[in-house]
Amino acid sequence: MSDASAVRRIRAQASLRDPQTMRFILEAPIQPGRAMSFESVQQTTPLAVALFAINGVRKLTVSGETILVTCAPGHDWQALKAPVAEAIRQVLGSAEWPLGDPADEPRPLANDASLLAAANEILDRQANPSIAKHGGRVSAESVEDGVVYLRMSGGCHGCASSSLTLRNGVERILRDALPWIREIVDVTDHATGQNPFYQGEPGQGPTFARRVPAGCIGWEGGQVTIDPDYLAPRLGLTPVQLQAGLARGDVTITTQTASGAQADHTRVIVRGARRAWAADVLPDGTASEVPPPRQPSTAEQATSDLPHRVRAYLEGLPPAMLPMITYGQLARALGMYAPGSVRKVTAALEATMREDAAADRPFIAARAVSRGPAHSPGQGFFDLARALGRGPQPDESDLDFHRRHLMANPGTD
Repeated sequence: MSDASAVRRIRAQASLRDPQTMRFILEAPIQPGRAMSFESVQQTTPLAVALFAINGVRKLTVSGETILVTCAPGHDWQALKAPVAEAIRQVLGSAEWPLGDPADEPRPLANDASLLAAANEILDRQANPSIAKHGGRVSAESVEDGVVYLRMSGGCHGCASSSLTLRNGVERILRDALPWIREIVDVTDHATGQNPFYQGEPGQGPTFARRVPAGCIGWEGGQVTIDPDYLAPRLGLTPVQLQAGLARGDVTITTQTASGAQADHTRVIVRGARRAWAADVLPDGTASEVPPPRQPSTAEQATSDLPHRVRAYLEGLPPAMLPMITYGQLARALGMYAPGSVRKVTAALEATMREDAAADRPFIAARAVSRGPAHSPGQGFFDLARALGRGPQPDESDLDFHRRHLMANPGTD
């Protein structure tokens, strides 16, 4: 092992979605221009040989500077993490081509048009005969700079199993036959179809997700930032066209904050004239691509604007009314009478709490209360405040905490 390998920095990061998977992130690509997946040892690939020699390693995916390793059931990452990291260092310090000699690869197709034709030929020959038995079909819609965009139709459109079909079947077939494919992107609108699995409900996670490479998404001044060179091809644009579209308003970027168990997720949605793209971003900057939600209807847009309407109404309440407005009264004041209106209002109040916590403001939601003689919010108000790190002080009761936030809002005596 060389001296360089002895000091090579490797950052291990657990997967939020799969506890049996660990991500090993290096400071530079493992082998530029090559990405591979393995489920069994390949003698000609040094990295796979070294990692599959470790008892418990079951699957390996390499892309850019990231090595994704999945262990078999019954094995513990506390025991595996150190030997896997050391094996990576050994290979990178001794092997010229950790993922195999490029001279052994088939010659890449000359252009995107040739790659598109080859991808569809392979799908029709190897994938679609099996998929057709379930009434579905998958096709390569376009190829841009080595990125293949797939669309599912028929029984696969909106099917809850379609992400499994794509990841475990179609993607493997294409990568095995065309290893120079840079990336495979599912552009199907899974919010439609006979059995949609992505509805955009609050707190619901997508079934299909693909990790965004490190450095392509981050945070700056509390705002999500996206590398234009990474984002542009996903919208069918060049970076220059993307910047121009943003300036004209033809390309829009919106963010949503999840709730419940995924309260630390921020969903960023980018819509262009031809395509949409979305990702879930965590506070540490790690992100996963997710199916972009369908464009909301006019009625749905009114509901999505509810937190702003709730805030505006509460800010306009005269001091004499505080804190006497209940959740039901607030719903009716906003013209909401249908069943479930109170639930929607409380969800909007929770959204204002997240906004206020991020801005270090008093909770405007303190102005709305549940029915009862105490005139205090429901327990969810206090639970969320604690989850946001802004709950009652150690010597402060819930009622005193509520009064402190109520009195701290401007216009309250």
